[in-house]
Amino acid sequence: MPLSTAQVATTDPTRDLEELLARLDRRATATRTPDGRATITITAGTCSLTPTPDRLVLTATAADAESLFQVREMMSSHVERVDGGPELAVVWSAPVDGGELEPTAPVVGEYLLSHHTPADDILGGLAAATRRAAGGAAHMQVSPDEGALLTMLTRLTGARFAVEVGVFTGYSALCIARGLADGGRLLACDVSEEWAAVGRPYWERAGVADRIDLRIAPALDTLRALGPDPVVDIAFIDADKENYPAYYEEIVRRLRPGGLVVLDNVLLGGRVLDPAYQEAHHLAMRRLNDLITADERVDAVMLPVRDGVTVARRR
Repeated sequence: MPLSTAQVATTDPTRDLEELLARLDRRATATRTPDGRATITITAGTCSLTPTPDRLVLTATAADAESLFQVREMMSSHVERVDGGPELAVVWSAPVDGGELEPTAPVVGEYLLSHHTPADDILGGLAAATRRAAGGAAHMQVSPDEGALLTMLTRLTGARFAVEVGVFTGYSALCIARGLADGGRLLACDVSEEWAAVGRPYWERAGVADRIDLRIAPALDTLRALGPDPVVDIAFIDADKENYPAYYEEIVRRLRPGGLVVLDNVLLGGRVLDPAYQEAHHLAMRRLNDLITADERVDAVMLPVRDGVTVARRR
């Protein structure tokens, strides 16, 4: 259970953070961000520190419970020794597993679902058909509010050429296709004709089937065949997570200035926050999230929508 937090009440969080960083020994390294946050790294793990108006928020992560204990002990000893103000008390939350995190609490999630432009009968019918056809795998379909977000972003960009990596039963493809400008086209990449066939009748009913060019082939092959020109207005990635870094790179280099790439499942149920999770898709997603943050070609924001959605805009 390698995640734990502490909220340290203080009258001057920024001053205390500066004092703490100044007192670190050589076993620890610190990185800063322009907005005043810091991350301290030691052999056992890391701790992020965020100053708010009345407290210093600490989040400790490590690969196992013993390492987490070491991180918490080190941070507590440093915080409690900060000079120049009242004694600070550090009380850590019980350790939690990253897989237990809820980016959107169920009650908040239900409220969000009831406060967006509602899905129409065609989208509702496709969602029901997906549940019947896919059973437990139906969770791979984007939620109605995320679908509404995709339609809105597509319209806001005035997109005429969109790319989707990972079609499943075609709900997100339908949402994107509906947002395209007149004459627009969606290149939809997947490897399963069977799943895509579930959505085809609903594309027809919605009058967008002629906008969707479904390619049943490895997505990287399809993307690389596009050529190098920056012709993509908006792209949505929701496929096998190990290949996310490769999909991102192939798409971002083809985004026009002002174009968007939208990536789903960037939190992996909270597991990306937890270094105990070391499977290939966890490592790939962490690497990609860090890459996008540092990528000077884009401006990006990560949203706590469902399982995490990153929107990156080409500069």
